[in-house]
Amino acid sequence: MNRTEREAAARRILEQRPPRVPTELYDDVVHRGERVLRRRTAVRRALWLVLLAVTVALAVWVLTVRPWVEPPSQTTPPVSGW
Repeated sequence: MNRTEREAAARRILEQRPPRVPTELYDDVVHRGERVLRRRTAVRRALWLVLLAVTVALAVWVLTVRPWVEPPSQTTPPVSGW
């Protein structure tokens, strides 16, 4: 089969009418697509909720611990001159 024959065969295939889809299959696909969209939406909302919780937890930790402040010394300086 040379190039022109392949092109002609491809044109014939593309010009044919597509096969009819059974209505039961169409309904099943629509329901499955809706379920996938609901699941994606739920996962996206859960991830945003987790991100919000992590942000709030980090903010509370930063405000209570103050990691940028130098910790107090654990030993007392020597006392002299008594």
